[in-house]
Amino acid sequence: MSKNYTGINIQWPISELILSGEKTVETRTYPLPEKYLNVEMLLIETPGKHGKFKARARAIITFSKCIKYKDKKTFEKDFSRHKVEDDSIWAWKEKEKYGWEIKSIKTIPSIDLSNIKKGIVYTKNITI
Repeated sequence: MSKNYTGINIQWPISELILSGEKTVETRTYPLPEKYLNVEMLLIETPGKHGKFKARARAIITFSKCIKYKDKKTFEKDFSRHKVEDDSIWAWKEKEKYGWEIKSIKTIPSIDLSNIKKGIVYTKNITI
C-alpha cells in the first residue's frame, strides 16, 4: 500500500546522526510550520558536498515541537541534542535559530529519489 509524504531534505552526514538516534533536534533558521507538527514526513538524505550518492529516502520522521533559541549561549547549551559543532556551517551565525524536536524516526529501506524535483525546504507528495 502506498502513501504520500511531504519530504524534508537533510544533508549527509547529519542525517546519519538522526538515523542513529544521537541527534534528537534538527536545527534550522526558520520555524517548523505548525501544519507539520506530529505529522509523518519523509526524511530525504541529500549528499551535500561529500556524499557519494544521489538523494534518497531513508526514514519516516515526526517532529513534536519547535523551539526558538534566544541566543548563542542557549543554542550551545542544547548541543547534546542538536549536535551542531561550533565550526559547522550550521553553527550559530547571529540569525534566528530554531530546534525541531524529533518525536520519532522509523528507518525504511533506502529509496532512490534522484529523479524528483528538489526543493530548498520541502518536497511535496512523494509516494512510497
